[in-house]
Amino acid sequence: MTRCHVCFRHCDLREGQTGFCGGRICLSDKVVASNYGRITSLALDPIEKKPLRRFFPGTNIISVGSYGCNLRCPFCQNYSISWGKEALSEASDAETITPEQLVRIAEKYREEKNIGIAFTYNEPLIGYEFIRDTGKLAHERGLKNVLVTNGTAELSVLEEIGPYIDAMNIDLKGFTEHYYNEVLGGSFEMTKRFIEKAVKICHVELTTLIVPGENDSPEEIREMTKWISKLTDKDGNIIGQDIPLHISRFFPRFHMTDRNATPVETVYDLAEIARENLKFVYTGNC
Repeated sequence: MTRCHVCFRHCDLREGQTGFCGGRICLSDKVVASNYGRITSLALDPIEKKPLRRFFPGTNIISVGSYGCNLRCPFCQNYSISWGKEALSEASDAETITPEQLVRIAEKYREEKNIGIAFTYNEPLIGYEFIRDTGKLAHERGLKNVLVTNGTAELSVLEEIGPYIDAMNIDLKGFTEHYYNEVLGGSFEMTKRFIEKAVKICHVELTTLIVPGENDSPEEIREMTKWISKLTDKDGNIIGQDIPLHISRFFPRFHMTDRNATPVETVYDLAEIARENLKFVYTGNC
């Protein structure tokens, strides 16, 4: 048995066995990314769609996704490439490209205001090796690298890719152990540690999807934003108040169709509460 080191699950895998995330496999007594360079999605997007509002606004970025995820969010909008039988089907059809090929694609779109590559759609950290190798080449060509992630990874993973990442949007999906551990199948503490480290490395924006009956109380948003406001940079300076937070509206989908969409007024009200502690709060899907 060989243990995967990427996230809190620490899957113990036999030769040829795939981990919980569906994107890592044990080969020759090493756990490696089975989704390395396996691309299911590729598009040129506005940077604001990541969402990043305070990182090179008005530009575009090549968005690339693979398959697999280490969470089990019941409302996942990218479930067809993230988890379950659908993701396995997508995996079999995924095109394989090299870091060099992806960087060349990004370079082709410079004239269309492309600034680099965003690793997104599924959970990119489960295939961090591809991010590391591609990111290094992208930096050598003067391109930016963006990570859109759930932040569920060990700090050793972040330290390995950190030198090549210029910006992240990290999901801070809620602010209770119950919601993270029981509803999402995640780790609240791991995500907080990841965010604390990430803000010392690069530009970070956070996103919270407001799900009715789960993470929509004013008390939770107030507690969350107080925590964000106290985050510090690598020199110990408090920078949390300047970290952008995106508060987004939920729509019923996938395995969570037992409730209505988040009322627009709820999103706006919670955004106002967030502004008690943060300078830059944006609303989405309203």
